[in-house]
Amino acid sequence: MSTESEVYLNGQFLPLADARISVLDRGFLFADGVYEVIPAYGGKLFRLQQHIDRLNNSLNAIRMQAVMTDQEWANVLTKLTQSHTQSDQSVYVQVTRGSGNNRDHQLPVDYTPTIFAMCQTLPSSSLDFIAKGIKAITLDDIRWDWCHIKSIALLGNILLKQQASDQHCTEAILLRDGFATEGSASNLFIVKNKQLITPPKSHHLLPGITRDLVLELSLKEGIQCAEAEISEKQLFDADEIWLTSSTKEIMPVIELNRQAVGSGQPGPLWQQMSACYSDFKNQLRHPS
Repeated sequence: MSTESEVYLNGQFLPLADARISVLDRGFLFADGVYEVIPAYGGKLFRLQQHIDRLNNSLNAIRMQAVMTDQEWANVLTKLTQSHTQSDQSVYVQVTRGSGNNRDHQLPVDYTPTIFAMCQTLPSSSLDFIAKGIKAITLDDIRWDWCHIKSIALLGNILLKQQASDQHCTEAILLRDGFATEGSASNLFIVKNKQLITPPKSHHLLPGITRDLVLELSLKEGIQCAEAEISEKQLFDADEIWLTSSTKEIMPVIELNRQAVGSGQPGPLWQQMSACYSDFKNQLRHPS
């Protein structure tokens, strides 16, 4: 059995090719479930407790209870990553409400959740590409109103990201009622007059783990930062624009709607924060 293809499904570690779920699983039928994506650097899981907390918050929001204790999650996910200490990994976790005897919109009173987790290699070439700066477009946010839940119902996000790809852009920055909220698969930051600004947490955006870390690192670096709404005008007037996610880290946007952002190159504050973020990862890989 190849450890590269080993996954966790409902209490068992088994080859990916052998993993099976019922066609009546509510995740398959209704996208009735939630997920997490957790980077692992040198086999060390990145901010695991924060990811578990967010997973449990998402479960609670869709009327499901926690499916494992924190320690049980740590044991499962550590075992998945222990064979991949020579490369960085992305750990995908998904929990659905499980399967029943028929297709019914009504939430079942009794259910057995489907719990799935797997690893994928994070290519370093992706981060090298991002460090040169990415292109983005703005699009109206067509998603549902509870974006704080990390739901597996991602069709809206997928269609928005594909619209960006169709225009040779990496990401779409989403607008709602005249304000920028986040990317189709990322959180948003802007820099203006050396101040870092990100939209406040609300049901219109995902409470990003990387977002929170960037704010923490900014405070330690003495960078002035604020959580405040970002108007469309502020977005286009920004000196720098960043998009953050667990696997893409901090992406400098150098072009928005075919117009250069700032100098058209990754800005000085991004350079500073990128170095801090790299230091944080290295400390995780090699704790002192």
